[in-house]
Amino acid sequence: MAENRASAYGEGVPCWIDAQLPDLAAGRRFYGELFGWTFEDQPAAYTATVWALKDGEPVAALAHKTDGRMPTVWTVYFATPDAKVLAGRIRAAGGQVVIPPTPVGGLGTAALATDPEGAVFALWQPESHPGFGRRHEPGSFAWAQLYARDTEAANTFYGELFYDALFGPDAEPDFGRAPVSEVFAAEMPPHLLVHFGVDDCEAALGTVNRLGGRVRVPPFDTSYGKVAVVSDNQGASFALLEP
Repeated sequence: MAENRASAYGEGVPCWIDAQLPDLAAGRRFYGELFGWTFEDQPAAYTATVWALKDGEPVAALAHKTDGRMPTVWTVYFATPDAKVLAGRIRAAGGQVVIPPTPVGGLGTAALATDPEGAVFALWQPESHPGFGRRHEPGSFAWAQLYARDTEAANTFYGELFYDALFGPDAEPDFGRAPVSEVFAAEMPPHLLVHFGVDDCEAALGTVNRLGGRVRVPPFDTSYGKVAVVSDNQGASFALLEP
């Protein structure tokens, strides 16, 4: 079911995602066909970025990667009422702030950070753009999974940062933690993996292959559904989740 676009996301709730891609037009074609997305260009303040829409509501952003040294990757944004304060707490807890809180053209304030093991995530302090207009349905964000080397340390770090979202009395978390070795080769760096909802995982895998993407990890069962890890035709990895 669609959620109110103006609804507030509490601190620590995944509220937005974006992909940094070398070829934005190719990204539009790939994800448009895979998830049925349409696209909306953004104003100059959000240069070289398009919003992906599902049934007219924003579900993600695709951005042109201007620096070839940057990874081609999907990034999860966690909501916060004060990105500057949260950035300070991240540093104090042993993480790093890679890009300090930066206003994004009246839409909100963004920051990029890493946890103590180096997994990258972002912060979003909303202004006119609260985040997802739709989530938890096919073709939209469904889950974020952190693959960590030390899950106890990860639970401590994120639990202290985002306690209410993860462990509070009203928590409905869609952010999990698991060992890297549970799914990936042991040498895989710790990272957050964006999951998109699909009705039929096997059918979606066929579409990924047809569009030039790759299946990285075949379907496996989890406590939150059937998951497969794939990459698009430019190398950005993500997961498909059939509840």
